[in-house]
Amino acid sequence: MHKRTFLTALLAIGLGATASATDLLDTVKARGTLKIALEGTYPPFSFKNAKGELDGFDVETARLLAKKLNLKPEFVTIEWSGILAGLQAGKYDIIINQVAATEKRKEVFDFTQPYTLSSAQLIVRKDSSQNYKGLADLKGKKLGVGQGSNYAELAKAVEGVQVKTYPGAPEYLQDLALGRLDAALNDSLLIPYLIKQTKLPLKGGAAVGSVAGSAIPYLKGNPAFGAALDKALSDVKADGSFARISKKYFDRDVSKPLAGA
Repeated sequence: MHKRTFLTALLAIGLGATASATDLLDTVKARGTLKIALEGTYPPFSFKNAKGELDGFDVETARLLAKKLNLKPEFVTIEWSGILAGLQAGKYDIIINQVAATEKRKEVFDFTQPYTLSSAQLIVRKDSSQNYKGLADLKGKKLGVGQGSNYAELAKAVEGVQVKTYPGAPEYLQDLALGRLDAALNDSLLIPYLIKQTKLPLKGGAAVGSVAGSAIPYLKGNPAFGAALDKALSDVKADGSFARISKKYFDRDVSKPLAGA
C-alpha cells in the first residue's frame, strides 16, 4: 500500500474509533444510576447511622449531585486502600471521599473542581484569652498533635514549640481541656465534628499553613461526563443546597477557605 494511502487509512480508523467511543455520560444516563464509591467508615464524611443506613457529608453531597444529574445514586463502600484501583478498573463512576487531586493522581484520573477546602487549624479552650495567630505564637507553649500525622511534622518544623504526640484526637483534646496543653492542631474540616463528639469546652482557632482541596475523580476520556458533573457541582454551590449540607456538618460552607487561611 502507498504510504499516503496507508496513513489515510490509519487516520480513518482513528477517527472511527473516536466517533464510536462512548462517553461515561451516555452510559450513566442509559443506566439511570450514578455509581459512587466511598469508605462508609469515615465520619463525619461517610458512616452508618443508628438505622444502619449510609449517612454523612459526602453521602449527602453525592445524593445532591446525582439528583442534579437526574440519576439515582448507587453507593459502593470500599476501604481506602483499594478505592482508587477500583475506579481505575471501572467498578464505579466516581469517588466522593475527600480525595486530594494530586499531580500523580491527575496522570490517571480527571477531577472536578474542588468541593471542599481545608487547612490545618489550631484548637484552643473555649474560655481561652490567648489569641494565637499561628504556630510561631506557640513558641514555649505545649501543642498536641496526632502521632505520625502531617500536623506533627508541620508543628515540629517551628522552632520552640513543645510538640506532644498522642495516639489520637480524643487523648490530646482531653489534655487540652484539662489545661495540660495550650493548643492542639488538626484538619479544619474535622474540628467541629470532634468538638461535638467529645463535648469538651473547646473551639477552633486560627488557620495554619496552606489550603488544600478535595475533588471528585473519574476516568479520563469522558469530557461530557466531566462537564456535566462540574456543572452540577457549580449549580449546588450557587443555589445554596451544598452550603446547607456543609453547615449541618461543619458550621460553615467548606467550599470556601477558612477565614485567615
